[in-house]
Amino acid sequence: MAEPRPAALPPAERTIGQLVAESIQFYGAHFWACLVLGVPAAVIAVVFKNVSRNVKLLLAPTLSAALISATFVYACVLVLEASPSRRRVLVAWLLGWLVFAPAPFLMIAFVVPGLIWLAAFGLVVPVLIVEDVSWRGALPRSWRLARADFTHAIGSLFTLAVVVLLSQSVLVFVLRDFGDAADSVGLFLASVVLSPLLFVGTALLYVDQAARVE
Repeated sequence: MAEPRPAALPPAERTIGQLVAESIQFYGAHFWACLVLGVPAAVIAVVFKNVSRNVKLLLAPTLSAALISATFVYACVLVLEASPSRRRVLVAWLLGWLVFAPAPFLMIAFVVPGLIWLAAFGLVVPVLIVEDVSWRGALPRSWRLARADFTHAIGSLFTLAVVVLLSQSVLVFVLRDFGDAADSVGLFLASVVLSPLLFVGTALLYVDQAARVE
């Protein structure tokens, strides 16, 4: 007999494992709306696979960061059930772009600095989407949220990234024998289906950190 599902802890006490589980549950309950989140990430993944290193260095802080920020803005509106004004959406996108731009270079240098950077300032987007905070106070507010439980923030981002990247790698590995075209198609499909978990989970991480601050 199947055991009953344990009661979910409130956001202020939610563990990393429960955050991932809640992300999966939300994704399943809003599958088609969340699936849209995977398209920009999939396009970026395929483009980066087929261009030179110099082009990657050019695209990472520009087109890639802009698309990731826009996707995260939409994820926050969806997950947090917010109705921000167009001006706040624009400001959230621009500040998110500013935060995500250096992240790839920090990841290349060493994964930990990249995770620390995103945990510290990546929540600036949901802050602007949900809270009545000026753009000047958004980054300090994001830093305050991160310090509420830095281990939970970094661990959640790391776990979400590992789950998504490993799952993508498995699918691409299965399709590797069908040639380079199939490899790119497999990467695209895997990114479309799996990368929304990153954005949904990070939006829910904002809820956890805000509850911990309170």
